[in-house]
Parts: sequence; structure tokens; C-alpha cells
Amino acid sequence: MCFALLTSGCANVDYYWQSVSGQLEVWRRERPVAEVLADPAVAQALKDKLARVLEIRAFASRELGLPDNQSYRRYADLERPFVVWNVFAAPEFSVEPLRWCLAFAGCINYRGYFERAAAERFAAELARQGHEVYIGGVPAYSTLGWFDDPVLNTFIHYPDVEIARLVFHELAHQVAYAQDDTAFNESFAATVEQEGVRRWVFRAGDARQLEAFERNRRARTEFAQLVQKVRGRLDALYRTRLAPEAMRERKVAIRAALEAEYRALKAGWGGVDRYDRWFAQQPNNAQLASVGLYTQRVPAFEALLLRERGDLGRFYAAVKELAVLPKERRDELLAQLAPAANQ
Repeated sequence: MCFALLTSGCANVDYYWQSVSGQLEVWRRERPVAEVLADPAVAQALKDKLARVLEIRAFASRELGLPDNQSYRRYADLERPFVVWNVFAAPEFSVEPLRWCLAFAGCINYRGYFERAAAERFAAELARQGHEVYIGGVPAYSTLGWFDDPVLNTFIHYPDVEIARLVFHELAHQVAYAQDDTAFNESFAATVEQEGVRRWVFRAGDARQLEAFERNRRARTEFAQLVQKVRGRLDALYRTRLAPEAMRERKVAIRAALEAEYRALKAGWGGVDRYDRWFAQQPNNAQLASVGLYTQRVPAFEALLLRERGDLGRFYAAVKELAVLPKERRDELLAQLAPAANQ
């Protein structure tokens, strides 16, 4: 990291410095979960949650073949609602998000900040350049196995199923990581999280929990499909090269249709309203891209898991083989796995 600071431009120096200082602050606040559980001053509700996280953590390695290390065996209270805020940006007439190349992580389609104010300053500068921007709070992130990732107060209050999703997702990033391919990495982790939670809930045998899981899974899938469909409509519009004003008028109409289609889908979700706040922000190109990055390749990974007959070990091995291929070849193979998702 010191080498990166010395060889980067001034703007990157500031960014790397906030990344280093933010990570150091997380480490400073960490305590072993066992120590927190033994502390008489800690509220019992927090202890119960941490004990549940340890069960989820054990399941992740024992049943899902995810890395068995010290990640999620320490706890840190950051005294804020999110650990980082990710900034996404896209041109006014493009559905493709901007990319930034960073040390270790490679080129990614967002920039993460440990302080919301810093994220807002960066987003404001991008907006001044004419880009559409979106800031999303993030409860956890992965250091890709370089360090042990902790349990954080930013997600410890989540329902158990949501904590399981998050832990499985972040641990998946330690299994396989393709340099400069955010959609590949996030879609793989999203697939692992979904399959992991399905197995975790099924093993618990709680009928109500199983029903809630299926309801939320359906909503998540249909929401992602809707966003992908709308991104396709916008992409087709932007390729027409209409005059800017005409383009903007049609863009507004497409966004209005998006909200109408969401309301129709939501009516069949049995009370699931988790995306209301997302739509309340009047989604722009950057916000739509933030969803696409996490779900774009999920159908292909689901097809790959099915091809491997649900064997996660073989699935991980196949994903690792894909991860080291040139991006064009990797995209070609993923498209062959799920051709309908690319139409």
C-alpha cells in the first residue's frame, strides 16, 4: 500500500490514504467474539446475535466449503450505520458505469469511502462533470483474503437469514476473484449467497422461515430481472443517437414505466417492500448499474452450479478456471451457459 501511495497521482494518494486509515480504524475497534461473549458489560441481545453468527460461520465452512479462517470471528462496533459508502457513476446517455483502477483490487466499477462526506464530495465532482451518480451504503466488504474480515455493528442487527446471506457472499470473494471484472465477482458471490442461504434455511427446517426465504428470493430475482430489462431499453435508446432533448424525454418515460412495472410486481410478493426506498430515489443510470453489477451474471453461475449437480467443490473449481481466463473468453463461456440472460 505504501508503494501504491508513492506511485499514484495526487487524487489517488488521497483515496488510498482514506482507505488505509479507514481500515486501520476498523482493526482498532475489533475484539474476538469469544471475548465479547464473556464480557458482562455487553448486552445479552448482542451476545445472542454473535453466537448465531458463529453458527452461521461454522456452517459456511462445514457445509458450503467456504474458507475456514478467522474471518467473522472478531467483532467491531464502528458507531455508524455503514462501514463504507460506494459511489457509482455513469454518463447521462450510457448504462455502462465508470471504472477506476486501484492497487490490489484491480479495475472496479465503484469507489468506496469510509466517510459519507468524502463519498458525497467525490460524487458531487462527478456530477459537475455531467455524470449521473449514486451513493450506496455498504454494511460489509471483503478484503479478498488479504486480511480477516470482522463481524460489524452495521449488520449484526439484521435478521439471521440476512446475516447468513452477507457472510456467505463476502466469504465467496475469498474463493475466486477475477481481476478487473466486477460483474463476474459480484454475480458469483451473489450465487453462492443464494445457494448457501437456501441450504441453511432448509437445514433449519422452519416452515415459516422457508416460506419467507422463497418469497424474498422471488422478489430479489424479479427485481433484478426488471432492472436488467430497463437497462436494456435505455441502452437501445442511447444507441439511437437522437438529439439530447428527445433522448431525455424518452428516458423519463422509460423510468416512469419502470416504477409502474415495479408496483405490479410488488403486488404479487406477499408484502415484500424492501425495494421501496430504492425506487423512491428515482433511479438513474448509475443506480441501475449498481444493481446490474451484482446480478448480471447470476443466471450463468446458476446454470454452472446446475451443470455440476449442486456440488459446490466442483462449482468453485470451475469458477476459478473461468476467473483466470481473458475477460472476452470468460464472457463468451458465461453467455453460453445462460444465453437467455444475454438477450
